[in-house]
Amino acid sequence: MIVRTLQEAENSERRVVSPDGHWESTRLLLKEDKMGFSFHITTIYAGTETHIWYQNHLESVYCISGEGEVETLDDAAIHPIKPGSIYILDQNDEHLLRAHTELKLACVFNPALNGKEVHDEHGVYPLEES
Repeated sequence: MIVRTLQEAENSERRVVSPDGHWESTRLLLKEDKMGFSFHITTIYAGTETHIWYQNHLESVYCISGEGEVETLDDAAIHPIKPGSIYILDQNDEHLLRAHTELKLACVFNPALNGKEVHDEHGVYPLEES
């Protein structure tokens, strides 16, 4: 059994802050935990827009608090995000995530992340072997 607290993870290397200053993510469950997926609590800072395109991962995102929107670039559809909303990127959807207020999100990735990933210039997390 694995037991850890958000506070413990926030005070460790499991907390990752984006180089662009748009978000931070506390990775509670990672590839090394051998569950086949990773689980994160991510904060998207108010007033930011983040281009994301997980070409190597599928992700589901549940909004705990805050308000924003996600725009899929394929069809320019805009979906409001508020507490209780979930969006699932089941087609490796290229999208823009906009935070009107600070967003607190619970995120699940498949395959699991290693823990230090940040978006590259295309909004992609690399697929790492280790």
